[in-house]
Amino acid sequence: MSMFEDNNYRWRETFLVLFDAKKRPTLDGVAKTITALNERFELTNRSNDDRGMFDSLTVVSADDFAALDICYIGGEEVLEQGAALVEDMKKLDAGCKTPVPWERIQRYDGRFDVLHFERVSEDAADDSEEELLDPSALLVVLEALARLTGGVAIDPQTGTFLTD
Repeated sequence: MSMFEDNNYRWRETFLVLFDAKKRPTLDGVAKTITALNERFELTNRSNDDRGMFDSLTVVSADDFAALDICYIGGEEVLEQGAALVEDMKKLDAGCKTPVPWERIQRYDGRFDVLHFERVSEDAADDSEEELLDPSALLVVLEALARLTGGVAIDPQTGTFLTD
């Protein structure tokens, strides 16, 4: 079950981790990596292919009022979207001081989509309720996935590299 189907959560944003598909980790490897980050993370909806390679899972961080749906996508689609993403990000890169690995990104054929969800109160009358969402879980998971795969974490909405 995706967090989209849970009325207690609202989608906020999607982040990407781009990497070489040859470095696609196993489901067990991803689960161990994420569990080591915080023993309070709850991992559900685990899915792998017939070789044990990671397909998807959900991370719930009750302390952060957050959840993450993580899914793997690979192949030509990722290469095409990577090239388009690089073009878009170059336009946003006007004053970036950090060298950006454009060529590497265009060669990546594996991707994790990391969908960030916020737990919402059942009696929240509107969006003006005090913000409780803590991005900590998202940030540590993105960094760990990038490290695990040798890839980069990206916020495609802002063109920001979160890791390198």
